[in-house]
Amino acid sequence: MALRHYSLHRKHINATMSHENKYIWGIHSIEEALNEGQEFSKILINRTSHNNSLRAIVSQANKRHIPIQKVPIQKLNAITRKNHQGIVGIISPIEFYLIEDLLPLLYETGKTPLFLILDGVTDMRNFGAIVRSAAAMQVDAIILPERGSVSIDADAVKTSAGTLFKIKIARYKSLKYIVNFLRNSGLEIVAATEKGRVPLPLADLTTPLAIVMGAEGKGISEEVLNLTTQTIVIPQADGVDSLNVSVATGIILYETQRQRAEN
Repeated sequence: MALRHYSLHRKHINATMSHENKYIWGIHSIEEALNEGQEFSKILINRTSHNNSLRAIVSQANKRHIPIQKVPIQKLNAITRKNHQGIVGIISPIEFYLIEDLLPLLYETGKTPLFLILDGVTDMRNFGAIVRSAAAMQVDAIILPERGSVSIDADAVKTSAGTLFKIKIARYKSLKYIVNFLRNSGLEIVAATEKGRVPLPLADLTTPLAIVMGAEGKGISEEVLNLTTQTIVIPQADGVDSLNVSVATGIILYETQRQRAEN
């Protein structure tokens, strides 16, 4: 379910807009923006501030899958010198979607679902390249964790060359939760890893599918890996280092669509 856009032109909202990131600050402004369905990339809160209003904002943000980051007061002051009251929201340039709402629609239209789960991908250039590949290969949505992932902000739009506007993005506090939901909804959960058991050309990628890609170096978290139904590996020549995550994602998504087209 897409959330409504929120207009920043209402005169009682404290906001600044530029060609870079856009911000809202102040307790009442953040509260009203949340109530109106404004999408946030994240909300920054002074780490030493404690009051009921801020706790209420945190509670509402958690329900909306909006990341909360506690930061030093100096970081907030660097964004705005006005009375921010210990809180600044970074406005998201896109809407976020709920997989729980999107998946039934895909099944109803007869589409074979294809989701991409990025577990811990924090490099913005890799993310931008992955978004472009996902859009080109008709991925239905990219799923991100709220923490330990790239921020969906102006930089993300730039590195994706604007393709971020052409694909659905979902984010969840717990990848374990959404992976379990997808499994219970009939999807195969396929993890790409150097230790994968099935070579990519031999894997069946024609079924309802969620492909999991991990960050370079760390790979897929054990918690998520334990929930996968199949692990795959891209065959490579001996002595060649592992592929960049964005390159690997592009190869796997291409093979997925090649199989589906033949099927």
